[in-house]
Amino acid sequence: MPDEASRYYTLLRDPARRKIIELLGEQGKIGFKELRGSLVLGVGTVYYHLDMLSDFITQDKSRKYSLNDRGQLLYRALKDGNVSPALKMGSEALSHRLGRWLFLSPVFAHSAHLRVFLPAAVAVLILGAVGSALAKQEPVFFFYFASTRSFENVALIFLFYWVGLFLLADATIYVLYRRTGGDLQLFACIGVAALPLALFPYVYAMILPYVTALSLPVSFWLPRFVLLILQVWTLLLISSAFSFGKGLRLDRSIIVTLVLLYLNIVILILLGRVI
Repeated sequence: MPDEASRYYTLLRDPARRKIIELLGEQGKIGFKELRGSLVLGVGTVYYHLDMLSDFITQDKSRKYSLNDRGQLLYRALKDGNVSPALKMGSEALSHRLGRWLFLSPVFAHSAHLRVFLPAAVAVLILGAVGSALAKQEPVFFFYFASTRSFENVALIFLFYWVGLFLLADATIYVLYRRTGGDLQLFACIGVAALPLALFPYVYAMILPYVTALSLPVSFWLPRFVLLILQVWTLLLISSAFSFGKGLRLDRSIIVTLVLLYLNIVILILLGRVI
């Protein structure tokens, strides 16, 4: 196989994507439910693989998937064991690779494997709950505030808000897009997406004493700046979580995230918190 053509096999090294091409090549047109049944994968994971293959597939008015001209060439190449020169593809842009990792798409792509992904999500939530309690930083969804509550109460509040975020997200996705199913996968994805804000209390506990001891002028805004960066990253990961947990396109996932952020601000106003 020529080196210049082997990049296609980098894309297709995942057996699920190879199977999608083979199924579409053999059967012509396939609906999403039939495709998912053949792959035995979660809703969001199937959508992720379809998105990765978007240059090779198309969807008709009945919402059935089929191979386009490039997809037909790729299918024949897979069957013959050779890649046609017409299939040459440039290397993936650096910005695209960075974007995928910014959204942790390669990680969320494995979210259907709940035996591993769900314990990881629970571990992230426990990490955040303990960190919040130790740093005495009380969360209100995506925001933190100094707290005088007991260790146990702060930890429980952290868990309460992230479980609440899952319930709000599930309800919002149903209201906006009538998307059902995949709730456990969505919960696991949201738990993993909480990682940046779960780490903030630990970063806060390390940064603040240092800058305060040195009487640095940045002692006031530095923790807030760090929180802002982690908030933005968390919002991106939450959007990715909706994509893989519920199979939403990223543009729709971002809309849901913005709705939840708006609700978060409304709750802060009702609680009398100052952002």
